[in-house]
Amino acid sequence: MVQPSVKMDTKKSGNDVDSGTSSSVEEGWTEWDETKARRKVDFSVLPLLFLGLLVFQLDRMNIASALTGGFAEDIGVSLDTINAGNQMMFAGIVLLEIPSNLALQKLGPRKWIAGQVLAFGTVASLQIFIHNKAGFLASRLILGFCESGYIPGAIYTLSTWYAKRELAKRVAILFFGMFGANAISPLLATGILKLDGAGGLHGWQWLFLLEGLFTIVVSFILIFFLPGSPDMPRPLLSPGLIRFDSNDRDILQKRLERDDNEKKGGAQGMEIPLQLVWKTVTHFRRWPHFISTFCLFSTWSSLTTYTPSILKSLGWDTIAANALAAVGASLSLVFVFIFAYISDKTNVRGGTVILAQVCFLITLIVAREVHPHVGQWSRWALWTAVNALAVGYHPVHNTWLQLNCRSPGERSISIAMWVMSAISGLMVGTQYYQAKDRPFYSNGLRIQIIMVSVGIVFAILQVGIYKVHNKRVAEGKHEADEDGQEPQIYVP
Repeated sequence: MVQPSVKMDTKKSGNDVDSGTSSSVEEGWTEWDETKARRKVDFSVLPLLFLGLLVFQLDRMNIASALTGGFAEDIGVSLDTINAGNQMMFAGIVLLEIPSNLALQKLGPRKWIAGQVLAFGTVASLQIFIHNKAGFLASRLILGFCESGYIPGAIYTLSTWYAKRELAKRVAILFFGMFGANAISPLLATGILKLDGAGGLHGWQWLFLLEGLFTIVVSFILIFFLPGSPDMPRPLLSPGLIRFDSNDRDILQKRLERDDNEKKGGAQGMEIPLQLVWKTVTHFRRWPHFISTFCLFSTWSSLTTYTPSILKSLGWDTIAANALAAVGASLSLVFVFIFAYISDKTNVRGGTVILAQVCFLITLIVAREVHPHVGQWSRWALWTAVNALAVGYHPVHNTWLQLNCRSPGERSISIAMWVMSAISGLMVGTQYYQAKDRPFYSNGLRIQIIMVSVGIVFAILQVGIYKVHNKRVAEGKHEADEDGQEPQIYVP
């Protein structure tokens, strides 16, 4: 049974049902009313944002399967050019991340998110015309520009619908779209690449075309059916598949106001002053979040780009390599949800992030030490384990960051910074696996082990900073700031 949303109290467990029930009664609605309203969000907003993130990831990672279909050879580029192109894509995302989130606040998710998906779907489908190095690099950069802002925008939009204690599992489900795309992309490629030669097109051209057109279809689904926010839930061009009555809107708005101790207007037309942007960017106590995210997420770039190629180099053909690559990505969904469940159940946010990171570190160490000494199937099992645990920390880390933001505007900018950190890590990580390091990638795995270890240190440091600050507040050593706000109590 889903528990009712309650106002967050950092001194209590995240599962205090009694206080939530009494709060609901005081507000004039029942626990059932609140659950019903929340379920409408679960079956409308969440799956649509999930679908958008799924095609987002399909369009940027299908390059991995295209490589197994001869893409690099057909356009005459080297592995170094592929790495450079991916770096340019990630750079494009980083450059426009915060401006995109500001645009989201101005235009609202109904227009901005749907428009973004249409833009990057169009660019993705036009990749069939790439025939040289310049075209490849330009297309990756433009794809990055178009994709910038989708992830922080989607996460922030969720935070305008859900109470804080409900957020970790929903963010995990949202990220199922990204990590699920890693699982289904190789499987889709096994079928699409068989079209090689049909209509005079290479298999990789069919891959870009069909997945890009699917993204464009999804953009129109969002235009017609994505609700805006609790105060303006009607989709842009239709009444919506699931409709929110006045009672639903009242419940969804008031429970979030109770959660944040302030009136909230959702993600529709909210202005974020530049002063708040600067204050959020320079909030030094949260910077270990971003450094840890940068270090850990840098390891994922090489895995998503080269796992199918690595498996092909171990002796499998194109179809089998793509199919086997999907196993680790599929298992990652299980671990993402397990760690999200632990985080919500225990309310030990930093500890759960560190646990997930340590599990990933162990698999990397085992893979590097064992990989050269075992057979083909054992090597596949090692790569599968690495991929399965590569991102388990990611959604719960985002929720941990959000729980330590005070206002919706601060949360929006912090999420953008967190995604910028992650994407910057991906940009660096494209260089971890080099052609000269084949077939065991010992140097690449060593770099990944170092980066994960550094990330864990900064996650531990973040917990320590929060605990020390909370102790000083309890001792009366921190006073209200210039705006009259009481000292913040963090969730360690």
